[in-house]
Amino acid sequence: MPECTNPLWPCAMTGAAACLAGFDGMAVVIHGSSGCYYYPTTLLHAPLHGTFILEHEIIFGSEDRLNEVIGGLSGQGKRIAVITTCVPAILGEDIRSMLEKHDVILVDSPGFSGDVEVGYKNALSILAPRIDPDLCGVNIDGICLFDPFYAGNVQEITRLLTMARIPVGTVFSLDRLDNVQHASPYTIGTNEDFLSGVGKYCGGTLGFRTIEATFKKLNEVFADADVDRVFSELEQQEERMVKACDKYLLRFDPPSVVIFAGFSYAEHAAGTLERYLDADILCIGSRNAPGESKYPVEQVAGLDGVPSLIAQHNPDLVMGSSFEGSVCETRAFTGITPPLRGTVRLAPTPFAGINGTLSLVEQVLNTCMDKKPGRS
Repeated sequence: MPECTNPLWPCAMTGAAACLAGFDGMAVVIHGSSGCYYYPTTLLHAPLHGTFILEHEIIFGSEDRLNEVIGGLSGQGKRIAVITTCVPAILGEDIRSMLEKHDVILVDSPGFSGDVEVGYKNALSILAPRIDPDLCGVNIDGICLFDPFYAGNVQEITRLLTMARIPVGTVFSLDRLDNVQHASPYTIGTNEDFLSGVGKYCGGTLGFRTIEATFKKLNEVFADADVDRVFSELEQQEERMVKACDKYLLRFDPPSVVIFAGFSYAEHAAGTLERYLDADILCIGSRNAPGESKYPVEQVAGLDGVPSLIAQHNPDLVMGSSFEGSVCETRAFTGITPPLRGTVRLAPTPFAGINGTLSLVEQVLNTCMDKKPGRS
């Protein structure tokens, strides 16, 4: 039987659910066991439906149970999507033929087919986004419900686009379902681990220099844009942040850091802390396959790799999830990737945009000051 190869990172089934559940007008059915339902439900905090197949369905077939659940959802005015999990896939059931009498979207995304990014992109490709060439605006990309910063990212990038007088197109993936078929010709991203591939990509929004470069491109595309307002705020807020970091460095040594996260977020955190706090980036433990980096980086997919990497580098600051927080001992810890258990998260805090960078540095400064004694 296929094994879970990356227990630190959600599987393809969860990625598909994270994509589809973000669209208003979609009812998402997890076709599998109760565990395959409750894991994405608790992680995504989204309304999902499950077939909860038991031993009887595994032995005699799950068609009746699947049709029962779909029948209960029919007539609610929502498009139904069925996501397959490992058990039906291993059994080899012909799910497509079971669903012939229903108008549903079938996403074959068992957990062993890949990590969360694979399932996300697979589900989005099945929705087949289309560009409306007559639509003026910019799509917001990289929004995934399992990211604890997704809501804040949408609000922050919408704020910056509005400030620049650029309309917002489709948000992938947090929008009305019908907007998938009417996307704008241009796109900017919040997390490059979850690019949709829709429209011409104009750049990302992680970090001040990246924001500046992206809005310069947008200024070339949109004649009526007012990007100077964004640049003015960026300059003002960067000056505030530099002063706060300089004040910290008058009292404390630059922190040494080990970062655990998806590669895109980890690179942003590393570059930001090195630039503004002179941080020593000892290593990035990437949850997914890493890209090119000037920092030492390796993919850490198993729970045993986390404490060993921390012990090997002995950093002042550990950034990651609740997994890393539970083993970092007395070191400073900042949560930047799911799961983040044991904390209350109510405000939509961003990771992207101007406020996302401010929030990241603010959290690091406060966390490190709580842990470090002042210089004598």
